[in-house]
Amino acid sequence: MEQRVAVVTGASSGIGLTLAQQLSTHGYAVVATSRSASRCRELERDNVTVVDGDVADPHTAERVMALAKSKLGRVDLLVNNAGIFIPKPFVEYTSDDYSRLVGTNLAGFFHMTQHALRIMLERGAGHIVNIGTSLAAQPIAGVPSALPILIKGGLEAATRSLAIEYAAANIRVNTIAPGIIDTPMHSSGSHGFLAGLSPARRLGTTREVARALLYLEEAAFVSGEVLHLDGGAHAGKWS
Repeated sequence: MEQRVAVVTGASSGIGLTLAQQLSTHGYAVVATSRSASRCRELERDNVTVVDGDVADPHTAERVMALAKSKLGRVDLLVNNAGIFIPKPFVEYTSDDYSRLVGTNLAGFFHMTQHALRIMLERGAGHIVNIGTSLAAQPIAGVPSALPILIKGGLEAATRSLAIEYAAANIRVNTIAPGIIDTPMHSSGSHGFLAGLSPARRLGTTREVARALLYLEEAAFVSGEVLHLDGGAHAGKWS
């Protein structure tokens, strides 16, 4: 069996790092990209190739996908994980906040997905997984974040649209929508408050996100799905 090739964005920390590591452990050749991927010692594995770059820059997607195709010959899986989250009251968002969110969360998705799809169409198969947020389905009063939710909610809609558009080409598109996940971006002192944002009263783990990704990779008849990973937070009011 040919080795499967995965591209993971935002791969040098948090969820992206665990996804890259777990895919590597499960036998994938991984192209891991972020602005500081080459400085991440945890990505130093024989079957991991690192590429530094900002996903907001369209040239990053060009370089990443060209390398994957020339060195590894294919792209079986793209994980659009790179993203930033800026929570604040809507009237306090600045033009800089808007540009940063659109650049990383939307332009990054657009450029990476477009280049990956072209390679997948040549092969006649592929899988794209976007990392969203359960806040798109269930906003929380204590976490005002309409601007990032605007983008992440749009990605859920795009997931369904692309799944339909490319189903006949044997290309699947899914989204994992996590709740609050225990990553370095959250200080230990904030964990008590953050745990209260889920009815499960705990944070999720990056390994749980990785297991969801591996499930979707094996679930060949699942496409256009938004898989919530939030302890039930998206289901409704719990307090």
